[in-house]
Amino acid sequence: MPNERVPTRAGVIEAAKKIAAILPPTPLLPVEINGTPCWVKAENLQPIGAFKIRGAWHRLTALSDAGRAAGVVAVSSGNHAQGVAWAAKRLGIPAIIVMPHDAPQVKLDATRALGAEVVLYQRPGEDRDAVAAAIIAERGGTLVHAFGDPWVIEGQGSAGIEIAAQLGHEPSRILACCGGGGLAAGLALACPNAEIYPVEPEGWDMVGQSLAAGEIVRAASDAPKTICDALQPIATKPINLDVLIGRSSPGIAVTDDEVRAAQRYAFSHLHLVVEPGGAAALAAALAGKVKLDLDTVIMLTGGNVDPHAFAQTIGGAN
Repeated sequence: MPNERVPTRAGVIEAAKKIAAILPPTPLLPVEINGTPCWVKAENLQPIGAFKIRGAWHRLTALSDAGRAAGVVAVSSGNHAQGVAWAAKRLGIPAIIVMPHDAPQVKLDATRALGAEVVLYQRPGEDRDAVAAAIIAERGGTLVHAFGDPWVIEGQGSAGIEIAAQLGHEPSRILACCGGGGLAAGLALACPNAEIYPVEPEGWDMVGQSLAAGEIVRAASDAPKTICDALQPIATKPINLDVLIGRSSPGIAVTDDEVRAAQRYAFSHLHLVVEPGGAAALAAALAGKVKLDLDTVIMLTGGNVDPHAFAQTIGGAN
């Protein structure tokens, strides 16, 4: 995918204006964690249940008339899929979404319900980017990458513009659930004076490892299973790492048990339904893995849960 365009703070501000024109800000809710008051940004309350609607809207509205007519292709385990499908439906753009065969059924059903064509691939086994490239070669269209796209990065960063407006100033730090680094990079551009902490599942902390190494690190072929289905890219992209190096704090890794505890906390203390990947940042805060203060903001990035798995988690089962 060509990356001649570089994401900028000006682009983030433009994205925030575009998104404010169609969607209300998501709530910034007060919470006390381990005795420290701080904030959570409830992106799980977006129309598609996740922050991904931001990057999708900014990207698709930037397409030319010819680009809109040719349609879009995206790769996603579910939340980006729904974001692209939602924006495409609203704009009248054909959308094809490449999704893993084991994506949660609730995400597959929601993507199809929004009018997108879903193409399944085997995970592990098939290269999802190769599947998308083959579709584009055969049928045309613009690739809307889940995190390695400058417009998508800017769109995700619009959440940071909202946060600063809601607080009245930039936050001191933002804990961001992290897959490929699109949200973390966007927040780093939006809030340049804030510490950005990418939070990833153990064994899938490829952004954190890449930041430590100063170069892209790929997930091991025997990477452990994780309940955070939304946070499993094999590697970040250069465009994300270029933004984050020098702007981001070291990455944080969380366990499945810590994520489940965060889901239970969000349900009991905030009355919110949060999916595993959307609870990773909260898990890091609850586990004491990062210092908190009055101006810390924790991103709750998604609420598209499998009902049976969520019921088990809330009931205390692993």
